Amino acid sequence: MMKLYGYWRSSAAYRVRIALNHKGLTAEQISVHLVKNGGEQHQSSYAALNAQELVPTLIVTDNKGQERVLTQSVAIIEYLDEVYKDNALLPDNAHDKAIVRAMSLTIACEVHPLNNLKVLQYLGSELEITDSAKTAWYHNWINQGFAALEQQLVQHSGHFCFGNNVTLADLCLVPQVYNAERFKVDMTPFPNIVRINAHCLTQHAFIEAMPERQQDAH
Repeated sequence: MMKLYGYWRSSAAYRVRIALNHKGLTAEQISVHLVKNGGEQHQSSYAALNAQELVPTLIVTDNKGQERVLTQSVAIIEYLDEVYKDNALLPDNAHDKAIVRAMSLTIACEVHPLNNLKVLQYLGSELEITDSAKTAWYHNWINQGFAALEQQLVQHSGHFCFGNNVTLADLCLVPQVYNAERFKVDMTPFPNIVRINAHCLTQHAFIEAMPERQQDAH
């Protein structure tokens, strides 16, 4: 039994939803609204589960009824990939696995952290940066990260980021493209990213994980 604490627009939770779908797994979806009432992620009941006050959090209950708490989307996905072997999200070969991880972390470590909600809120509330300046900030880090990823895809992509099988890299890419399009980033310089994203969105695991299909979508 699993419970996934997330939010429909969270790109990190989006990654985990895709992974669950790809593995054919189900989890009870529990919404943590990141904006309402100052952000439900900051409430003490949730902070007790996730000290970073971020989503997602995955609760796994074992056969003995013991609950295990997992945080950080990439760690959660790698846990699922190790425990549930079908439809692997990382290649077997160590070299190939490192390439997939590098592409994934280009997004998960270099782009997403600079553009997530808490950073954008800090820029506005604490540094009093204008909305137009925040947009320029957002576009800058997306463009830098996508430019690097585009070059990696030239070398390694097929139908997906790495060859012709879904990997962790695709799970990181699609939510970030969703955000880029939401913030009106010009995707023209990134034809491989656009192509792979479009192909991913024809796959059931990605379709069912889309933000607008979630019960807490507004």
